[in-house]
Amino acid sequence: MKNLESNCSFTILILLGVLILGKSEVYIVTLEGDPVISYSGGVVGFGATAVDSDSDEKIDVTSELVISYARHLEKRHDMLLDMLFDQGTYKKLYSYRHLINGFSVHISPEQAEILGRTRGVKSVDRDWKVRKLTTHTPQFLGLPTGVWPNGGGFDRAGEDIVIGFVDSGIYPHHPSFATHDSDPYGPVAKYRGKCEVDPDTKRSFCNGKIIGAQHFAEAAKTAGAFNKDVDFDSPLDGDGHGSHTASIAAGNNGIPVRMHGFEFGRASGMAPRARIAVYKALYRLFGGFVADVVAAIDQAVHDGVDILNLSVGPNSPPAATKTTFLNPFDATLLAAVKAGVFVAQSAGNGGPFPKTLLSYSPWITSVAAAVDDRRYKNHLTLGNGKILAGMGLSPSTHANRTFTLVAANDVLLDSSNAKNSPFDCQRPEVLNKNLVQGNILLCGYSFNFVTGTASVKKVSQTAKSLGAVGFVLAVENASPGTKFDPVPVGLPGILITDVIKSTELIDYYNISTPRDWTGRVKSFKAVGSIGDGLKPILHKSAPQVALFSSRGPNIKDYSFQDADLLKPDILAPGSLIWAAWAPNGTDEPNYVGEGFAMISGTSMAAPHIAGIAALLKQKYPRWSPAAIKSALMTTSNTLDRAERPLQAQQYSGSEVMSLAPATPFDCGSGHVDPRAALDPGLIFDAGYQDYLGFLCTTPGIDRNEIKNYTNTPCNYTLGHPSNFNTPSITISHLVGTQTVTRTVTNVAEEETYVITARMAPAVAIETSPPAMTLRPGGSRKFSVTLSVRSVTGTYSFGEIRLKGSRGHKVRIPVVAMGYDR
Repeated sequence: MKNLESNCSFTILILLGVLILGKSEVYIVTLEGDPVISYSGGVVGFGATAVDSDSDEKIDVTSELVISYARHLEKRHDMLLDMLFDQGTYKKLYSYRHLINGFSVHISPEQAEILGRTRGVKSVDRDWKVRKLTTHTPQFLGLPTGVWPNGGGFDRAGEDIVIGFVDSGIYPHHPSFATHDSDPYGPVAKYRGKCEVDPDTKRSFCNGKIIGAQHFAEAAKTAGAFNKDVDFDSPLDGDGHGSHTASIAAGNNGIPVRMHGFEFGRASGMAPRARIAVYKALYRLFGGFVADVVAAIDQAVHDGVDILNLSVGPNSPPAATKTTFLNPFDATLLAAVKAGVFVAQSAGNGGPFPKTLLSYSPWITSVAAAVDDRRYKNHLTLGNGKILAGMGLSPSTHANRTFTLVAANDVLLDSSNAKNSPFDCQRPEVLNKNLVQGNILLCGYSFNFVTGTASVKKVSQTAKSLGAVGFVLAVENASPGTKFDPVPVGLPGILITDVIKSTELIDYYNISTPRDWTGRVKSFKAVGSIGDGLKPILHKSAPQVALFSSRGPNIKDYSFQDADLLKPDILAPGSLIWAAWAPNGTDEPNYVGEGFAMISGTSMAAPHIAGIAALLKQKYPRWSPAAIKSALMTTSNTLDRAERPLQAQQYSGSEVMSLAPATPFDCGSGHVDPRAALDPGLIFDAGYQDYLGFLCTTPGIDRNEIKNYTNTPCNYTLGHPSNFNTPSITISHLVGTQTVTRTVTNVAEEETYVITARMAPAVAIETSPPAMTLRPGGSRKFSVTLSVRSVTGTYSFGEIRLKGSRGHKVRIPVVAMGYDR
């Protein structure tokens, strides 16, 4: 009886703990005291571990100093929680020790209040969610002929550079990550990450190409969002997104992209010899949580990655922070950059509307998405001679033959099924095979395609199972902003995206289809044929800023006040990108079960920059992240392939897409040019103190908040945030005349540069000196004076060019809005 009583008591305690946790949420807590990266000593018994912010030095995670101090911090975290709360009333998820000093914990709002009032606690932020910011591009960017040969060919491009991917994991068996056909990969001494083992197969996720594979899901599990059957409690990609981004940056060269019996070309990463380190923190249905993402970033920097790719951004602003630059996520990335890690982040998919960026901070390289020169088009020829344009990555129907068109609504087995949207052709069992066989099935584009519950792939499968020779999917009503991408299918098929052309098709079908008095079809007389859409048409009007790509101006706080910092930074391919896919990934319903996918998003643009940054890091191993970013930005293109100014896709009216000249708010400095970036001539360098100076000079930021997130007081000022040494100039509130300075460093031979500037008429611009000579490694300052000529209520755009006597061309964008007071 006694044992039974004690068991009951134990059960009651557990239930009480569950009840308390049931009302709880995850909070990210930062504490006083430096993390490993900035600890310069002072705690008795623990020597300094700080990394010099002006060198390329990395954290030596093997040193006893780092190991013991990291343990000390974790013990402090545990002691604080034990002191404040009873066991069972909280659950610590992670200790953050290397980049920030703090932890994530599952507690009630009342406990969070207690923590926030506790001495030594600097900030308590409720966790918030992040989301994914969802190949021909090596050739488009000139890598095979203009870049890879300089680094020893594609089989050496990115050698021994480690790119970390905070994403949805990886499918390690994909040929883009295979090692059996390549030279053996040796160990990378600087990298100390670990490889988890697949719990089902007991095989390691690593193979020499993939050298690290870990997953982070404690916050997702605690929030009740994690489902091990579809999310996989391992680094395995249950989504497809992570495999796609990893192969864009560092996938093997020359991998055939085969689907439905057709080869769409050969895929390659930007740096095909670079190593891949996987930090899975994103999941199929819900995205991810910042507590898991911060843990992944902290681990990646601890392990020694060179480059960090983040195709991820916040779902919404953090709950507690006012400024965009200061929160646990951006503060962790600032520490990562201090440790010498270059960070590429997707700008966001909120375009073409202003102030939709999700990547704000000066230490991050924010990447916008471009449409490259490849377009997939197709056409439907009707029996009345009309040719309707559409898209369809498919073969044609038999040449010189037309086929009868039958609409899904007219071939129902039971008209009572009409309430289940049979016209979108997702369910073959409701359609009459005898009437469809040998004909072209005409389907309608329902709202289910927008929500992802219907797919073009399923239309193709339905048509094929019913014996149709092809299918047509007509869009009769398009919601503004609906994005149509071509989908590879094995059966002749076409998507008519233009509502007017869809109406023409339906009118022709109705006129040609006689019916009895009940509306039942007496005979099908409409005919047509589908063209060949397998081969892309290459356009010179490329690149263009993709419609979905987020736009500036950048904001400094969540009241949407403009920042004195240009974002995005740079433009890279992000539309219709072929890359690896996880066969069990369902992120894109059109590619379920496939080995490759062609998808769009700034998620695809960021790994292009991460891979190209790896090539720069390989050539210049001692360059800072800011130097790499500068080389990419100052050498970028502002002209398309036809030598015309870059265009940006936008809306004219409510839903019609048009083109307008791209501004720096659309494309940053311009479209990346890898070949030019490898020899930039001059760089605009910056270090940790410069980032702090930017923060401390930005009006409206609480200096105590800066100290809370950086562990550093504001002892350094730039006078104005526009003086931050970035390769762009932005003044959001120009009154009268203002002068800003920039410092350039020569990374080539001695050269004389002539400085010129131009600006829209509302703002005058002058530079000084007019020319300067720099020796190898030498630095020089120049000043830029901007004056208001007229107040227009809009931004004025311009640029500064530095033309070198040895042929180097350096360009930075200038953005300013004039006010009369």
